[in-house]
Amino acid sequence: MSASPKIVVVGVCASGKTTLVEGLRARGYRARSVALEHSNVPRLWTYHDPDFLVVLDCSLDTIRKRRLIPWGEERLRAQRRRLSHARQHCHLYLCTDNLSVEEMVDRVIAALEKHQKEGKGGG
Repeated sequence: MSASPKIVVVGVCASGKTTLVEGLRARGYRARSVALEHSNVPRLWTYHDPDFLVVLDCSLDTIRKRRLIPWGEERLRAQRRRLSHARQHCHLYLCTDNLSVEEMVDRVIAALEKHQKEGKGGG
């Protein structure tokens, strides 16, 4: 049996990175989050050599429901700019505004399985 693919998760603040990684790990996947939204190194995610890259996003309204933040749209736009290289190269872009934790984990696993079946690597 081949090793589990390396999954790297990036996204804006409070988009669900940690929650997704915990859910994937609970199901036996090798997953890690990278705080790319705070980095000025656009290719930081590549340092982890992922087999499958997930970019999470959500609206400012959702972020404010999930976390007390003192900032607004300008900072969210800056985070999205920092994530643009990852978004251009991701295997899955997922907006988490209206997703439960289970839905988020299930969608990532389904996309990963499809990616693997199509013979695009990852495990």
